[in-house]
Amino acid sequence: MIQMTEGLVPEPDMDHPSWRELAACLRLEEGEVDFFPDPEDVGAIAVAKAVCATCPVAEECLAYAIETNQSEGIWGGLTPKERARLRRRWLEQIRRAS
Repeated sequence: MIQMTEGLVPEPDMDHPSWRELAACLRLEEGEVDFFPDPEDVGAIAVAKAVCATCPVAEECLAYAIETNQSEGIWGGLTPKERARLRRRWLEQIRRAS
């Protein structure tokens, strides 16, 4: 799991592709995996998480989703509920550090 700190998403580097261009989900056929499954569809969630588990930029994806408060879909291998819990812990760490 990534450490939550300020500035979660790296600054764009014009000499290197953005993290999105390196994402494992981009190499899939359209519709092959549902990254926005019904919250009750554990099978579809497991398939999406399995893709994320192989992704070289899963941490950047997760950081982006948390920073931008994405409320739907599987991002960086976490569901919306899992990201909400992680975000709450991150915000609590920030409050304690202040």
